[in-house]
Amino acid sequence: MAGTKEKNKHIALFEGNKVRRVWHDEKWFFSVVDIVAILSESANPRRYWSDLKIKLATEGYSELYEKIVQLKLQSSDGKLYETDCSDLEGIFRIIQSIPSPKAEPFKQWLAKIGKERVDEIQNPELAMERMRSLYEQKGYTGDWVAKRVRGIAVRNTLTDEWNKRGLKKGVEYAILTNEIMQGTFDMKVDDYKKHKNLSVQHNLRDHMGDIELILTMLAEATTTKLSVDRDSEGFNKLHNDAKEGGEIVGKTRREIENRSGKKIATKNNFLNIKSKKKLKD
Repeated sequence: MAGTKEKNKHIALFEGNKVRRVWHDEKWFFSVVDIVAILSESANPRRYWSDLKIKLATEGYSELYEKIVQLKLQSSDGKLYETDCSDLEGIFRIIQSIPSPKAEPFKQWLAKIGKERVDEIQNPELAMERMRSLYEQKGYTGDWVAKRVRGIAVRNTLTDEWNKRGLKKGVEYAILTNEIMQGTFDMKVDDYKKHKNLSVQHNLRDHMGDIELILTMLAEATTTKLSVDRDSEGFNKLHNDAKEGGEIVGKTRREIENRSGKKIATKNNFLNIKSKKKLKD
């Protein structure tokens, strides 16, 4: 039994099974149906949960419903849907209602990953260390991991500025990110994923090479500098900064390509690299 994080911090793993979660009201909320699927091993976990809710209501557990909230979680089709979620206290009550040999190890796992987030808020270096460890376990080199972690820090600095300067999370973040990628690599994020034969669920940056990561960092750092130096506020001005930040680094990319004679945005991705290594082994 082991709990670990995938590249997406809103997915946790229990014995290889995905459990979606979201940080809400200063604590983790977990997808109820994901947990029901693991414990019940039902072919139709949504129906199982629907029947269980009725059973709990007839048994007088009305206080449980106060702990269930509808939060947006990403589905297998890549879209966000309102999903029944609950905090640790509510999930523990649900676990008690499902006869399963996995109940006790699952409770221990939940308690562990629930505490992880609190620890990371108090000491952000713990999150970075866990991230490094996870990437290395997946087979990434230490040098690549160092660049990836640095890239995450650069990205966080940019999004912190966007948040302070009035940009709305979600669609507006995605629009500006696409502007940066378009200017830097002549491709928007989804186009870049298709170029590398990745699905919508894959994190593009986890499949970039060294120079791709470095240019992405440079473009986002440049965008941050433009916004700070100009004291940009609101979508339109921040959008202009993102477009210019990408264009500036795009010129650098083209100069490197002209002199080296090779494209930087290749079709190579970590899935193919890892597959080739296995074949060699």
